[in-house]
Amino acid sequence: MRIVIGVGGNAIAPRGRPNTVADQRAQIRQACGPLLDAAVDNELVITHGNGPQVGMLALQRDPDGNQPLPLDVLGAETQGMIGYLIETELRNEMTRRSRALTKQQRAEARREGETIRSGAAQRLVTTVLTLAEVSMDDPAFQHPTKFVGPVYTDTEAEQLAAEHGWIFASDGGHPRRVVPSPRPRRIIQVDSTRRLLDAGHIVICTGGGGIPIARDSKGSYVGVEAVLDKDASSALFASELKADVLVMATDADAVMVDWGTPQERPLRVATVAELEQMDFAAGSMGPKVQAGCDFVRKHDGRAVIGRLSDLGHLLDGTSGTTILR
Repeated sequence: MRIVIGVGGNAIAPRGRPNTVADQRAQIRQACGPLLDAAVDNELVITHGNGPQVGMLALQRDPDGNQPLPLDVLGAETQGMIGYLIETELRNEMTRRSRALTKQQRAEARREGETIRSGAAQRLVTTVLTLAEVSMDDPAFQHPTKFVGPVYTDTEAEQLAAEHGWIFASDGGHPRRVVPSPRPRRIIQVDSTRRLLDAGHIVICTGGGGIPIARDSKGSYVGVEAVLDKDASSALFASELKADVLVMATDADAVMVDWGTPQERPLRVATVAELEQMDFAAGSMGPKVQAGCDFVRKHDGRAVIGRLSDLGHLLDGTSGTTILR
């Protein structure tokens, strides 16, 4: 199968934990086992979020020490940083698996012409800097909703709003910066990714939903002050790649019905029509459900929402929530 797996930015830098490179690398290392297991018999594309990381970088200043760097540039920086961490940890895991094989296992595999499951070690891994085109007419520019960066105290938020004109909203009762999140219209590197998949690469791309760009009045590409939704971009990208399965990894076992009530229960299988009749939190599960429905509606594939640690079960339909037409 051709599989697109979206790993959230909060899964790499969990809230309430040190946002250091070492801590992010450790989180990514835990994810590499399930990802490589999925890659043994399938084509694999890994996308990722960048909300915590791009928000932290936004606190830095330009070389003159005046203004924060624009969000499109920060998106490119986080794509490179997170892509590098994922790629190196995947390569390290492949090396560990390869070394764990006995000489007899290697000889038997060569004799039978089989792929060694514990290896996936022959697979190439490539990180692609990915652009995503948006429209400057998108109403999202007038209504910032995308959370980026850490939570602040009320005093800190007031100071940053006065200094930079940032907009804040409540996230779990704490102020957090929000920025525009327009809908992605086109992922630029689709053909490049197809060629890499055809050549046997595991591809890491569309980080943070893609670097936001738009066309100016002369038709030239320009950077956009926005952060795209990783799930929306992943769904669009998966559709354009004609993927068989879109997996949206989260920290929940599944989509929950009657969340926060005594009647709370996991939704194991649902159609697009059924999900469109339900309400989900706009800041958490809502975007994932919407992205899954978009993918299934456009491409007639299968979308799954659940824990990355349950990836094998998500793919065989025995865990998480499966969205079907």
